[in-house]
Amino acid sequence: MNPTGAPVADPVAEPSPSRTVLAARTGVAVVFTLNGLAVATWFSRVPAVREALDLSAGRLGLLLLALSVGALLAMPTAGLVAQRLGPARTVLASTLVLALGITVAGLSAGLAGSTVGVAVGLFGVGFGSGTCDVAMNIEGAAVEKRLGRTVLPRFHAAWSLGSVAGAGLGAGAARVGVPIGVHLGVVAAVVLGGTLLGARSFLPAPARDAGPSAAGDRRRALLAAWREPRTLLIGLLVLAMAFTEGSANDWLAVAFVDGYGVSEAAGAAVFGVFVVGMTLGRTAGTVAIDRWGRVPVLFGTLGLAATGATLAVLAGSGPVAIAGVALWGLGASLGFPVGMSAAADDEERAPARVSVVAVIGYTAFLGGPPLLGLLGDHVGTLHALLVVPLLLLPTLALVPALRPPAHRA
Repeated sequence: MNPTGAPVADPVAEPSPSRTVLAARTGVAVVFTLNGLAVATWFSRVPAVREALDLSAGRLGLLLLALSVGALLAMPTAGLVAQRLGPARTVLASTLVLALGITVAGLSAGLAGSTVGVAVGLFGVGFGSGTCDVAMNIEGAAVEKRLGRTVLPRFHAAWSLGSVAGAGLGAGAARVGVPIGVHLGVVAAVVLGGTLLGARSFLPAPARDAGPSAAGDRRRALLAAWREPRTLLIGLLVLAMAFTEGSANDWLAVAFVDGYGVSEAAGAAVFGVFVVGMTLGRTAGTVAIDRWGRVPVLFGTLGLAATGATLAVLAGSGPVAIAGVALWGLGASLGFPVGMSAAADDEERAPARVSVVAVIGYTAFLGGPPLLGLLGDHVGTLHALLVVPLLLLPTLALVPALRPPAHRA
Protein backbone atom coordinates (compact mmCIF):
# COMPACT_ATOMS: atom_id res chain seq x y z
CA MET A 1 0.00 0.00 0.00
CA ASN A 2 1.11 3.55 -0.61
CA PRO A 3 0.40 6.28 1.99
CA THR A 4 -2.86 7.26 0.27
CA GLY A 5 -4.35 3.82 0.77
CA ALA A 6 -4.17 2.67 -2.86
CA PRO A 7 -2.65 -0.80 -3.43
CA VAL A 8 0.78 -1.08 -4.97
CA ALA A 9 2.33 -4.13 -6.52
CA ASP A 10 3.98 -6.59 -4.17
CA PRO A 11 7.69 -6.78 -5.06
CA VAL A 12 7.61 -10.55 -4.74
CA ALA A 13 4.44 -10.95 -6.83
CA GLU A 14 4.39 -12.04 -10.43
CA PRO A 15 5.17 -9.22 -12.88
CA SER A 16 1.87 -9.83 -14.65
CA PRO A 17 -1.28 -11.62 -13.48
CA SER A 18 -1.33 -15.35 -14.15
CA ARG A 19 -4.20 -17.05 -15.91
CA THR A 20 -5.30 -18.45 -12.58
CA VAL A 21 -5.61 -14.94 -11.09
CA LEU A 22 -7.41 -13.59 -14.17
CA ALA A 23 -9.82 -16.53 -14.11
CA ALA A 24 -10.42 -15.96 -10.40
CA ARG A 25 -11.11 -12.27 -11.10
CA THR A 26 -13.79 -13.27 -13.60
CA GLY A 27 -15.25 -15.87 -11.26
CA VAL A 28 -15.49 -13.40 -8.37
CA ALA A 29 -17.17 -10.84 -10.64
CA VAL A 30 -19.74 -13.45 -11.71
CA VAL A 31 -20.53 -14.38 -8.10
CA PHE A 32 -20.90 -10.73 -7.08
CA THR A 33 -23.18 -10.06 -10.07
CA LEU A 34 -25.49 -12.98 -9.35
CA ASN A 35 -25.68 -12.17 -5.64
CA GLY A 36 -26.73 -8.62 -6.54
CA LEU A 37 -29.30 -9.98 -9.00
CA ALA A 38 -30.86 -12.18 -6.31
CA VAL A 39 -31.03 -9.50 -3.61
CA ALA A 40 -32.31 -6.75 -5.93
CA THR A 41 -34.94 -9.10 -7.36
CA TRP A 42 -36.41 -9.44 -3.89
CA PHE A 43 -36.27 -5.71 -3.11
CA SER A 44 -37.85 -4.80 -6.46
CA ARG A 45 -40.96 -6.83 -5.52
CA VAL A 46 -41.32 -5.49 -1.97
CA PRO A 47 -44.25 -3.19 -2.96
CA ALA A 48 -46.04 -6.19 -4.50
CA VAL A 49 -45.38 -8.29 -1.39
CA ARG A 50 -46.70 -5.49 0.82
CA GLU A 51 -49.89 -5.38 -1.25
CA ALA A 52 -50.27 -9.17 -1.31
CA LEU A 53 -49.93 -9.39 2.47
CA ASP A 54 -51.76 -6.07 3.17
CA LEU A 55 -49.03 -4.74 5.47
CA SER A 56 -48.57 -1.27 6.98
CA ALA A 57 -45.16 0.39 6.79
CA GLY A 58 -44.41 -0.61 10.37
CA ARG A 59 -45.38 -4.26 9.84
CA LEU A 60 -43.43 -4.38 6.59
CA GLY A 61 -40.38 -3.10 8.45
CA LEU A 62 -40.73 -5.87 11.01
CA LEU A 63 -41.05 -8.45 8.23
CA LEU A 64 -37.87 -7.18 6.55
CA LEU A 65 -36.18 -7.60 9.91
CA ALA A 66 -36.18 -11.38 9.31
CA LEU A 67 -33.70 -10.91 6.46
CA SER A 68 -31.45 -8.77 8.62
CA VAL A 69 -31.55 -11.23 11.53
CA GLY A 70 -30.50 -14.05 9.22
CA ALA A 71 -27.58 -12.02 7.87
CA LEU A 72 -26.45 -10.87 11.29
CA LEU A 73 -26.48 -14.39 12.72
CA ALA A 74 -24.35 -15.59 9.80
CA MET A 75 -21.68 -12.92 10.12
CA PRO A 76 -19.82 -13.83 13.35
CA THR A 77 -18.76 -17.23 12.02
CA ALA A 78 -18.76 -16.61 8.25
CA GLY A 79 -15.06 -15.73 8.19
CA LEU A 80 -14.15 -18.85 10.17
CA VAL A 81 -16.28 -20.99 7.85
CA ALA A 82 -14.60 -19.45 4.80
CA GLN A 83 -11.20 -20.04 6.35
CA ARG A 84 -12.06 -23.65 7.16
CA LEU A 85 -13.86 -24.65 3.93
CA GLY A 86 -12.32 -22.14 1.55
CA PRO A 87 -14.22 -19.26 -0.09
CA ALA A 88 -15.41 -21.34 -3.07
CA ARG A 89 -17.21 -24.00 -1.03
CA THR A 90 -18.57 -21.40 1.35
CA VAL A 91 -19.99 -19.37 -1.54
CA LEU A 92 -21.66 -22.44 -3.05
CA ALA A 93 -23.25 -23.61 0.21
CA SER A 94 -24.46 -20.13 1.16
CA THR A 95 -25.91 -19.47 -2.31
CA LEU A 96 -27.91 -22.68 -2.06
CA VAL A 97 -29.43 -21.39 1.19
CA LEU A 98 -30.08 -18.00 -0.47
CA ALA A 99 -31.80 -19.60 -3.47
CA LEU A 100 -34.03 -21.75 -1.29
CA GLY A 101 -34.90 -18.75 0.88
CA ILE A 102 -35.90 -16.47 -1.98
CA THR A 103 -38.01 -19.27 -3.50
CA VAL A 104 -39.84 -19.89 -0.22
CA ALA A 105 -40.43 -16.15 0.27
CA GLY A 106 -41.84 -15.75 -3.24
CA LEU A 107 -44.15 -18.74 -3.04
CA SER A 108 -45.33 -17.78 0.46
CA ALA A 109 -46.24 -14.25 -0.65
CA GLY A 110 -47.64 -15.06 -4.09
CA LEU A 111 -49.49 -18.32 -3.48
CA ALA A 112 -50.04 -18.83 0.23
CA GLY A 113 -50.31 -15.22 1.41
CA SER A 114 -48.36 -16.29 4.49
CA THR A 115 -46.42 -13.65 6.39
CA VAL A 116 -44.74 -16.37 8.46
CA GLY A 117 -43.64 -18.21 5.32
CA VAL A 118 -42.17 -15.02 3.87
CA ALA A 119 -40.32 -14.37 7.13
CA VAL A 120 -38.83 -17.89 7.08
CA GLY A 121 -37.74 -17.41 3.47
CA LEU A 122 -36.22 -13.99 4.20
CA PHE A 123 -34.26 -15.46 7.11
CA GLY A 124 -32.75 -17.93 4.63
CA VAL A 125 -32.03 -15.12 2.17
CA GLY A 126 -30.28 -13.12 4.88
CA PHE A 127 -28.29 -16.07 6.25
CA GLY A 128 -27.17 -17.21 2.82
CA SER A 129 -26.43 -13.74 1.48
CA GLY A 130 -24.58 -12.72 4.65
CA THR A 131 -22.30 -15.75 4.58
CA CYS A 132 -21.70 -15.37 0.86
CA ASP A 133 -20.94 -11.67 1.32
CA VAL A 134 -18.05 -12.35 3.69
CA ALA A 135 -16.65 -15.24 1.62
CA MET A 136 -16.74 -13.41 -1.71
CA ASN A 137 -15.18 -10.28 -0.18
CA ILE A 138 -12.35 -12.38 1.26
CA GLU A 139 -11.78 -13.93 -2.17
CA GLY A 140 -12.05 -10.53 -3.87
CA ALA A 141 -9.47 -9.02 -1.51
CA ALA A 142 -7.09 -11.90 -2.21
CA VAL A 143 -7.46 -11.36 -5.96
CA GLU A 144 -6.94 -7.60 -5.49
CA LYS A 145 -3.62 -8.18 -3.74
CA ARG A 146 -2.38 -10.49 -6.47
CA LEU A 147 -3.34 -8.00 -9.16
CA GLY A 148 -1.60 -5.16 -7.29
CA ARG A 149 -4.29 -2.54 -7.91
CA THR A 150 -7.71 -1.54 -6.56
CA VAL A 151 -10.39 -3.87 -7.92
CA LEU A 152 -12.67 -4.67 -4.97
CA PRO A 153 -14.99 -1.71 -5.71
CA ARG A 154 -15.33 -3.06 -9.25
CA PHE A 155 -16.49 -6.38 -7.86
CA HIS A 156 -19.08 -4.42 -5.91
CA ALA A 157 -19.87 -2.61 -9.16
CA ALA A 158 -20.57 -6.04 -10.62
CA TRP A 159 -22.91 -6.59 -7.66
CA SER A 160 -24.59 -3.31 -8.54
CA LEU A 161 -24.88 -4.35 -12.20
CA GLY A 162 -26.66 -7.44 -10.99
CA SER A 163 -28.86 -5.13 -8.92
CA VAL A 164 -29.64 -3.05 -12.01
CA ALA A 165 -30.67 -6.21 -13.83
CA GLY A 166 -32.72 -7.34 -10.85
CA ALA A 167 -34.44 -3.97 -10.53
CA GLY A 168 -35.15 -3.86 -14.28
CA LEU A 169 -36.54 -7.37 -14.33
CA GLY A 170 -38.59 -6.57 -11.23
CA ALA A 171 -40.07 -3.46 -12.81
CA GLY A 172 -40.91 -5.41 -15.95
CA ALA A 173 -42.37 -8.32 -14.01
CA ALA A 174 -44.52 -5.96 -11.93
CA ARG A 175 -45.72 -4.14 -15.04
CA VAL A 176 -46.84 -7.27 -16.89
CA GLY A 177 -48.13 -8.99 -13.76
CA VAL A 178 -45.73 -11.92 -13.45
CA PRO A 179 -46.60 -13.79 -10.22
CA ILE A 180 -44.15 -13.13 -7.40
CA GLY A 181 -43.49 -16.83 -6.79
CA VAL A 182 -42.71 -17.57 -10.44
CA HIS A 183 -40.45 -14.53 -10.78
CA LEU A 184 -38.40 -15.22 -7.65
CA GLY A 185 -38.20 -18.97 -8.27
CA VAL A 186 -36.77 -18.59 -11.78
CA VAL A 187 -34.20 -16.02 -10.61
CA ALA A 188 -33.14 -18.30 -7.73
CA ALA A 189 -32.44 -21.17 -10.16
CA VAL A 190 -30.38 -18.91 -12.45
CA VAL A 191 -28.37 -17.52 -9.54
CA LEU A 192 -27.57 -20.96 -8.14
CA GLY A 193 -26.45 -22.37 -11.50
CA GLY A 194 -24.34 -19.34 -12.39
CA THR A 195 -22.65 -19.27 -8.98
CA LEU A 196 -21.66 -22.91 -9.37
CA LEU A 197 -19.81 -22.00 -12.56
CA GLY A 198 -18.23 -18.81 -11.17
CA ALA A 199 -16.91 -20.33 -7.94
CA ARG A 200 -15.06 -23.05 -9.86
CA SER A 201 -12.57 -20.37 -10.99
CA PHE A 202 -11.69 -19.11 -7.48
CA LEU A 203 -8.08 -19.16 -6.35
CA PRO A 204 -6.95 -22.52 -4.94
CA ALA A 205 -7.67 -22.57 -1.22
CA PRO A 206 -4.43 -22.67 0.81
CA ALA A 207 -3.79 -25.80 2.83
CA ARG A 208 -4.81 -25.23 6.43
CA ASP A 209 -4.45 -27.29 9.55
CA ALA A 210 -7.88 -28.65 10.47
CA GLY A 211 -6.91 -29.83 13.94
CA PRO A 212 -8.22 -28.52 17.27
CA SER A 213 -5.16 -26.31 17.73
CA ALA A 214 -5.72 -24.56 14.40
CA ALA A 215 -9.41 -24.08 15.15
CA GLY A 216 -8.46 -22.51 18.48
CA ASP A 217 -6.02 -20.19 16.74
CA ARG A 218 -8.77 -19.02 14.35
CA ARG A 219 -11.14 -18.33 17.24
CA ARG A 220 -8.43 -16.39 19.08
CA ALA A 221 -7.73 -14.35 15.94
CA LEU A 222 -11.42 -13.50 15.71
CA LEU A 223 -11.56 -12.39 19.35
CA ALA A 224 -8.39 -10.34 18.89
CA ALA A 225 -9.95 -8.56 15.91
CA TRP A 226 -12.79 -7.38 18.14
CA ARG A 227 -10.22 -5.55 20.30
CA GLU A 228 -8.53 -3.65 17.44
CA PRO A 229 -9.54 0.05 17.41
CA ARG A 230 -8.94 0.46 13.67
CA THR A 231 -11.06 -2.59 12.82
CA LEU A 232 -13.90 -1.32 15.02
CA LEU A 233 -13.79 2.16 13.49
CA ILE A 234 -13.89 0.68 9.98
CA GLY A 235 -16.86 -1.39 11.12
CA LEU A 236 -18.72 1.72 12.30
CA LEU A 237 -18.07 3.43 8.97
CA VAL A 238 -19.32 0.37 7.10
CA LEU A 239 -22.39 0.37 9.38
CA ALA A 240 -23.24 3.93 8.37
CA MET A 241 -22.70 3.17 4.69
CA ALA A 242 -24.70 -0.04 4.93
CA PHE A 243 -27.57 1.96 6.42
CA THR A 244 -27.20 4.54 3.62
CA GLU A 245 -27.37 1.82 0.99
CA GLY A 246 -29.81 -0.48 2.77
CA SER A 247 -32.40 2.21 3.46
CA ALA A 248 -32.63 2.79 -0.29
CA ASN A 249 -32.80 -0.95 -0.97
CA ASP A 250 -35.60 -1.46 1.53
CA TRP A 251 -37.65 1.71 1.21
CA LEU A 252 -36.89 3.73 -1.92
CA ALA A 253 -39.45 2.08 -4.18
CA VAL A 254 -42.13 2.19 -1.46
CA ALA A 255 -41.25 5.79 -0.52
CA PHE A 256 -41.73 7.05 -4.09
CA VAL A 257 -45.00 5.12 -4.43
CA ASP A 258 -46.30 6.67 -1.18
CA GLY A 259 -44.62 10.08 -1.28
CA TYR A 260 -44.75 10.97 -4.98
CA GLY A 261 -47.76 8.90 -6.00
CA VAL A 262 -45.96 6.93 -8.74
CA SER A 263 -46.96 3.44 -9.83
CA GLU A 264 -45.43 0.28 -8.42
CA ALA A 265 -43.48 -0.25 -11.66
CA ALA A 266 -42.20 3.36 -11.56
CA GLY A 267 -41.13 2.86 -7.95
CA ALA A 268 -39.06 -0.16 -9.00
CA ALA A 269 -37.57 1.94 -11.81
CA VAL A 270 -36.53 4.66 -9.32
CA PHE A 271 -34.74 1.97 -7.33
CA GLY A 272 -33.04 1.09 -10.62
CA VAL A 273 -31.76 4.68 -10.88
CA PHE A 274 -30.19 4.28 -7.45
CA VAL A 275 -28.35 1.09 -8.36
CA VAL A 276 -27.19 2.63 -11.65
CA GLY A 277 -25.60 5.42 -9.61
CA MET A 278 -24.01 2.80 -7.35
CA THR A 279 -22.62 0.96 -10.38
CA LEU A 280 -21.12 4.07 -11.96
CA GLY A 281 -19.54 5.12 -8.66
CA ARG A 282 -17.97 1.72 -8.07
CA THR A 283 -16.65 1.48 -11.62
CA ALA A 284 -15.07 4.95 -11.71
CA GLY A 285 -14.15 4.90 -8.02
CA THR A 286 -11.30 2.44 -8.48
CA VAL A 287 -9.45 4.94 -10.71
CA ALA A 288 -10.09 7.75 -8.23
CA ILE A 289 -8.86 5.70 -5.27
CA ASP A 290 -5.67 4.63 -7.04
CA ARG A 291 -5.00 8.27 -7.90
CA TRP A 292 -6.01 10.13 -4.73
CA GLY A 293 -6.36 7.45 -2.06
CA ARG A 294 -9.19 6.15 0.05
CA VAL A 295 -9.61 9.03 2.46
CA PRO A 296 -10.07 12.02 0.07
CA VAL A 297 -12.35 10.01 -2.21
CA LEU A 298 -14.56 8.85 0.67
CA PHE A 299 -14.90 12.39 2.02
CA GLY A 300 -16.25 13.45 -1.38
CA THR A 301 -18.60 10.51 -1.88
CA LEU A 302 -20.16 10.83 1.58
CA GLY A 303 -20.95 14.45 0.79
CA LEU A 304 -22.62 13.39 -2.47
CA ALA A 305 -24.71 10.77 -0.68
CA ALA A 306 -25.93 13.24 1.95
CA THR A 307 -26.84 15.83 -0.70
CA GLY A 308 -28.57 13.29 -2.92
CA ALA A 309 -30.66 11.75 -0.15
CA THR A 310 -31.80 15.22 0.96
CA LEU A 311 -32.83 16.13 -2.59
CA ALA A 312 -34.66 12.82 -3.06
CA VAL A 313 -36.86 13.57 -0.05
CA LEU A 314 -37.31 17.35 -0.14
CA ALA A 315 -37.19 18.19 -3.86
CA GLY A 316 -40.96 18.15 -4.29
CA SER A 317 -40.40 17.64 -8.01
CA GLY A 318 -40.17 14.20 -9.55
CA PRO A 319 -37.23 14.84 -11.92
CA VAL A 320 -35.19 16.67 -9.27
CA ALA A 321 -35.92 13.92 -6.75
CA ILE A 322 -34.77 11.27 -9.23
CA ALA A 323 -31.56 13.26 -9.82
CA GLY A 324 -31.10 13.20 -6.04
CA VAL A 325 -31.56 9.41 -6.07
CA ALA A 326 -28.77 9.14 -8.67
CA LEU A 327 -26.43 11.26 -6.51
CA TRP A 328 -27.41 9.20 -3.48
CA GLY A 329 -26.41 6.00 -5.28
CA LEU A 330 -23.17 7.54 -6.58
CA GLY A 331 -22.20 8.76 -3.11
CA ALA A 332 -23.09 5.53 -1.33
CA SER A 333 -21.15 3.39 -3.78
CA LEU A 334 -17.66 3.16 -2.27
CA GLY A 335 -18.07 3.06 1.52
CA PHE A 336 -18.89 -0.63 1.85
CA PRO A 337 -16.30 -2.09 -0.59
CA VAL A 338 -13.51 0.26 0.51
CA GLY A 339 -14.23 -0.61 4.14
CA MET A 340 -13.98 -4.32 3.33
CA SER A 341 -10.75 -3.75 1.42
CA ALA A 342 -9.29 -1.80 4.36
CA ALA A 343 -10.25 -4.60 6.77
CA ALA A 344 -8.39 -7.05 4.51
CA ASP A 345 -5.14 -5.04 4.27
CA ASP A 346 -3.38 -7.89 6.05
CA GLU A 347 -4.37 -11.01 4.08
CA GLU A 348 -3.47 -13.41 6.89
CA ARG A 349 -5.86 -11.68 9.31
CA ALA A 350 -8.45 -10.80 6.67
CA PRO A 351 -11.03 -13.54 7.50
CA ALA A 352 -11.31 -12.45 11.15
CA ARG A 353 -11.27 -8.73 10.44
CA VAL A 354 -13.71 -8.91 7.53
CA SER A 355 -16.08 -10.92 9.74
CA VAL A 356 -15.91 -8.29 12.49
CA VAL A 357 -16.48 -5.42 10.07
CA ALA A 358 -19.34 -7.33 8.45
CA VAL A 359 -21.04 -8.02 11.79
CA ILE A 360 -20.89 -4.35 12.76
CA GLY A 361 -21.92 -3.19 9.30
CA TYR A 362 -24.86 -5.56 9.00
CA THR A 363 -26.26 -4.26 12.27
CA ALA A 364 -27.58 -1.45 10.08
CA PHE A 365 -29.68 -3.98 8.19
CA LEU A 366 -30.98 -5.28 11.52
CA GLY A 367 -32.05 -1.92 12.93
CA GLY A 368 -32.70 0.01 9.72
CA PRO A 369 -35.90 -1.57 8.38
CA PRO A 370 -37.95 -1.42 11.62
CA LEU A 371 -36.59 2.05 12.51
CA LEU A 372 -37.57 3.55 9.17
CA GLY A 373 -40.84 1.62 9.09
CA LEU A 374 -41.96 2.86 12.52
CA LEU A 375 -40.79 6.38 11.71
CA GLY A 376 -42.67 6.14 8.41
CA ASP A 377 -45.89 5.41 10.26
CA HIS A 378 -45.57 8.86 11.92
CA VAL A 379 -43.99 11.13 9.29
CA GLY A 380 -44.49 9.19 6.05
CA THR A 381 -42.14 6.72 4.40
CA LEU A 382 -40.52 9.37 2.19
CA HIS A 383 -39.67 11.83 4.98
CA ALA A 384 -38.37 9.00 7.19
CA LEU A 385 -35.44 8.75 4.74
CA LEU A 386 -34.07 12.06 6.05
CA VAL A 387 -32.39 9.94 8.72
CA VAL A 388 -29.80 9.06 6.03
CA PRO A 389 -28.15 12.50 5.59
CA LEU A 390 -28.35 13.12 9.35
CA LEU A 391 -26.34 9.95 9.94
CA LEU A 392 -23.74 10.71 7.26
CA LEU A 393 -22.55 13.96 8.83
CA PRO A 394 -20.89 12.41 11.92
CA THR A 395 -19.67 9.51 9.77
CA LEU A 396 -17.14 11.86 8.14
CA ALA A 397 -15.06 11.66 11.33
CA LEU A 398 -14.54 7.91 10.76
CA VAL A 399 -13.08 8.18 7.25
CA PRO A 400 -9.39 8.58 8.35
CA ALA A 401 -9.54 5.04 9.82
CA LEU A 402 -9.37 3.75 6.24
CA ARG A 403 -5.70 4.71 5.94
CA PRO A 404 -3.58 1.55 5.83
CA PRO A 405 -1.53 0.61 8.91
CA ALA A 406 1.93 2.15 9.06
CA HIS A 407 3.71 -1.14 8.37
CA ARG A 408 1.72 -1.52 5.13
CA ALA A 409 2.22 2.04 3.94
